[in-house]
Amino acid sequence: MDKDFLKRVSLKSLSPSHVEGIIEIDRRILGKRRQSFWKKKVSAVESNVSPTGIVAELDNKVIGFILGEISGWEFGVPASVGWIDTIGVDPKYQKRGVAKALMGELINNFRKSGVKNIYTLVNWSDWDLLQFFRRVGFTRGDMINLELKT
Repeated sequence: MDKDFLKRVSLKSLSPSHVEGIIEIDRRILGKRRQSFWKKKVSAVESNVSPTGIVAELDNKVIGFILGEISGWEFGVPASVGWIDTIGVDPKYQKRGVAKALMGELINNFRKSGVKNIYTLVNWSDWDLLQFFRRVGFTRGDMINLELKT
């Protein structure tokens, strides 16, 4: 982790002004622009009571983001759990501690809201992402993702 670099990065609660930066990061990672998708997602995160959307900025430019939510009792999951929906870092700034800083901030926000368990879904073949979640303290949970293709 590049601590000198991270001193220049500021973490902020997500706002509508950040959506274009998120769209650009997504484009750099996936190769396509998904404006309507991200505008809806950011709007949904904003309606959450506690800060569950965070961006990392460097020189007033979004270089990373994390989106989550707090939900109640669903699918046999206990009340007040945190869900990590999406995390993204501009490829230019990956592997420099940005994702870990975003994750730490979101976890702290979840704790302040009374969250005791945090969940996320990761593709089994996405080794880098699995390793990242392991490094920040996640372990395999008791739930199994089931799928039916039609």
